[in-house]
Amino acid sequence: MNIKFEKKENNLEKSFLSIFITTFTTIFIAELGDKTQIATLMLSAESGKPIIVFLGSSLALISSSVVGVLIGKWLSKKISPSKFNLSAGALMIIISIFLAYDTLKNYL
Repeated sequence: MNIKFEKKENNLEKSFLSIFITTFTTIFIAELGDKTQIATLMLSAESGKPIIVFLGSSLALISSSVVGVLIGKWLSKKISPSKFNLSAGALMIIISIFLAYDTLKNYL
C-alpha cells in the first residue's frame, strides 16, 4: 500500500514539474523580443523607475495569463481535446495566411 502511494506522489510531482517547465519555457520564449518586452524596456528607460515598471508589467502579464487559463479551463469542459487541437491548428493556419498575404501585398 505504501509503494502505491509513493508512486502516485512521484507521478504527481513529475506531472507538476513537467507541466510547469513546459509552460515556463513556452511563455518565456514567446515573450522574448516581442512588443510587450520592447514596451516594458522603453517605459523603464523613460520613467527611470524600473521597479515600478517591473511590478506593473508583471501584474499585467499575470492578469492576462489568468484570463487565458480561465478561458482554457472553460473550453476544456466544452470541447474535446482533438476538436480543440484541430480548431487551434486551423486558426493558426488562417492567421498565418492573412499575415503572409499582408506582408506580400506590401512588397508587390
